[in-house]
Amino acid sequence: MTKREEYEKRTEELLLPIIEEKQFELVDVEYLKEGSNWYLRAYIDKEGGITVDDCELVSRTLSDILDKEDFISDAYILEVSSPGLGRPLKKEKDFQRSLGKEVEIHLYKPLNKQKEYRGILHAYDKDNGATRF
Repeated sequence: MTKREEYEKRTEELLLPIIEEKQFELVDVEYLKEGSNWYLRAYIDKEGGITVDDCELVSRTLSDILDKEDFISDAYILEVSSPGLGRPLKKEKDFQRSLGKEVEIHLYKPLNKQKEYRGILHAYDKDNGATRF
């Protein structure tokens, strides 16, 4: 497991009780470097949409826990936000929620000389990552 994966997993474990208590949904956690800065980002959501106050509440609570746990060796910037309109499809629940809806798929390697696809998601195979438009 890479350092990035370890930090994301541990942060998710610490964040889940906070999220569940508030009846929010944890969409994703990512730890990445942009320019010279490291970012620890948590994306949260709830029915009807997440507010700035919701993000602030989760951010303050998580920040206190991260300060106590102190398992991230780099200096980083903590951000808690909504996944936005371009919400990524990463987990099974994301694909399930998007069935019957228009989605945009970006591939790492071209398929039929194309890397971007747009269409209605009719099905997905959680074991193979295959989708059907």
